[in-house]
Order: sequence, then C-alpha cells, then structure tokens
Amino acid sequence: MSAPDPDVLHPMPGIDQVVFLRPLAEDRPNVSVGAFTYYDDPDGAEHFFDRNVRYHFDFVGDRLVIGPFCAIARGAAFIMNGATHAMGGFSTFPFNIFGHGWEQGFDPASWAAENRGDTVIGADVWIGTEALILPGVTIGPGAIIAARSVVTANVAPYTVVGGNPAREIRARFDADTVARLLAIAWWDWPLDKLTCNLDAIRGADLAALEAAS
Repeated sequence: MSAPDPDVLHPMPGIDQVVFLRPLAEDRPNVSVGAFTYYDDPDGAEHFFDRNVRYHFDFVGDRLVIGPFCAIARGAAFIMNGATHAMGGFSTFPFNIFGHGWEQGFDPASWAAENRGDTVIGADVWIGTEALILPGVTIGPGAIIAARSVVTANVAPYTVVGGNPAREIRARFDADTVARLLAIAWWDWPLDKLTCNLDAIRGADLAALEAAS
C-alpha cells in the first residue's frame, strides 16, 4: 500500500475542484502548509491563496501556517493583519494610505503594534464552508470549525466551534484522550508507518495508536 503524493496539485484524477495546498504555497515566503492539506472548491480551487487569503502583504510580516492533513471547504477565508486599521486614536480611517500630505506624521509603528501576529492552524483541522478566520488566531490540532463560523479567538485542540463569534459547541473527546492524542501526534509519523496504521487513525482505537507510536 502506498500513499498519495502530497506535492501533486490535483490528487484525485479528473476532479479539479480538490487541490493539495502545499504545492501552491511553495513560492510564498509568508505561508507554510503541511502535507496532504487540501482545499475543495469547484470554482478555481487553485486560486486559493489569491482569493481566500486576504490582505496578506509581505511588508506586514505576518505568516499563515497551516498544518498537515487539514480539510478546508469551499469559501473558507483567512483575514490577515494587512486588513486591520489602527484603533488607538479617535478615528480608524487610514488617512495615510491616500497620500497628498495625509501621510505626514503617521507612525507605522503605531499600526504595527496593534497587529495580532501569525495565524496558525494545527494538524488535522476541518474548516467548514465559508468559515472566516481572523488575524492572529491559533486553531489547535483536531479541531472542527463549523460552516460560516467567524473565528475571532484561539480554538483548543479537538474542539468543535461554531457561530459568530465562534464559541465552543463541544469537546470531541475527554481531556485525557486529547492529551494522549497530542502526545501520539500521528500526523508527524513517516508515511509508511502512517499508512500501516490507517485503521487506528480513522477509527477510534487509541490503544492501537499508542502501541504503534
């Protein structure tokens, strides 16, 4: 039994709406995507980073980090720090970007100080249709983001969240099981080992996973 090639853009022959994202990210210095993470969209899935990752400017310096084995549904979007406006003064209007003297006296550090940092998506995260991930959010491994959720704050591993703003709906497993799954970290295994233990990974055999780790 062999594994798919994570660096093939279209991993399912004849189905162009599914793309592995790692090949699309290889020339983007401010993006990191793990193996086998895919995006599903019948309307030009290969344009994911141009259409679904918004306001991501190199000069800002923030990074989008997406772990391996994530599933991202149609229309899910990531808003990066380039979209934010300075909120420390009386107005949030970005006078400086229009020039003609309005840029005078603007201190870029005052805007940068309010940025929220990198956006980090852990391994094996499922992001539902048209979910919106706001800047600086960390989503833990194994989390599920319900369709059309607006994620404004960090999401714990193996948690199901939904709504606007997204709130915890339930934990997928009890705390002990989550801790053991994070310790196993099957997504870091070599492909041959992972392939040999697929039944335990996609099933619910925690003892078998621990025995294999």
